Amino acid sequence: MDDASVRILVVGGTGLIGAHVVDVLGELGHAATTVARSARPGVDHVLDVASASVDELRALLAGHDGVVHAARTDEQRALRRPIHPVFRHDLVEPVVRLFTAARAEGLTRGVVMGSYYTYFDRLHPQWRLTDRHTYIRCRVEQAREARAAAGPDLPVAVLELPFVFGRAGDRLPNWAGPLDNWARSRAPLAVPAGGTAATSARSVAEVAVGALEQASGQDIPVADENLTWHDMIARIAEAVGRSRRVGRLPGGVVRASMRCGGALQALGRKESGINPAYFADLLLTPLFIEPVSGRPLDAALRETFPRTASAA
Repeated sequence: MDDASVRILVVGGTGLIGAHVVDVLGELGHAATTVARSARPGVDHVLDVASASVDELRALLAGHDGVVHAARTDEQRALRRPIHPVFRHDLVEPVVRLFTAARAEGLTRGVVMGSYYTYFDRLHPQWRLTDRHTYIRCRVEQAREARAAAGPDLPVAVLELPFVFGRAGDRLPNWAGPLDNWARSRAPLAVPAGGTAATSARSVAEVAVGALEQASGQDIPVADENLTWHDMIARIAEAVGRSRRVGRLPGGVVRASMRCGGALQALGRKESGINPAYFADLLLTPLFIEPVSGRPLDAALRETFPRTASAA
């Protein structure tokens, strides 16, 4: 491992993951510069990287050794068809410009926060994930085209991330709000079979900084625990102080509901990054990563879903 101090530009440096990356960099003696779309405490440079030119990015990257792209997008939003150009605009093109600029400035290491769907696309090509889901297709394109733009002297590690628990100030996972409301409500809890890998924002940050120190160019799946949906929802309900039985949704009900959602989107000439018509296949499958770190998620889960005084 290269233990020399490095200077890293963190795009999305005040977001959930980016803020933890900045913390870990500082703890290990590295320097971090942050860039975000809007001014707030902790932001060194205000710039919308999604629309920034290569020249604007070169000015930001000058004097740095590496860069982390930790901006996020919402794969579930329904948009007017065709959506592939929109997702490329959000996910692929900014990263290509970023690493084109990084290569021109002589940077020597980079990290992109990706999705664990690319891990499953490699593992199970028969699932045809890139054919069925625009978001996954663009994540694959993002990794491939970022590395092509970076060239051989700028290795780019792609962290393949599952559900990420944790908090950074007021920043939470974008999926946390609906689950928090559901767990605190009096509504029944019922979930399908299947499950997901999960990790914490702190774990992601530590893996990212390790990849930067090693100048890794690998695909790195990240997971602390593998959780069934039953276990995940039960632990969230317990965290907020509303422990109760979690029932099982029949697979047929899940598939019918998702097909109906896909049909309604089609009627409205809309699509989402994860196609509802095939989403049941993912929900009903254990999307587990092996090996896992084994680090407990309890603390990060409580940060994401705190127990309020009224729920105690």
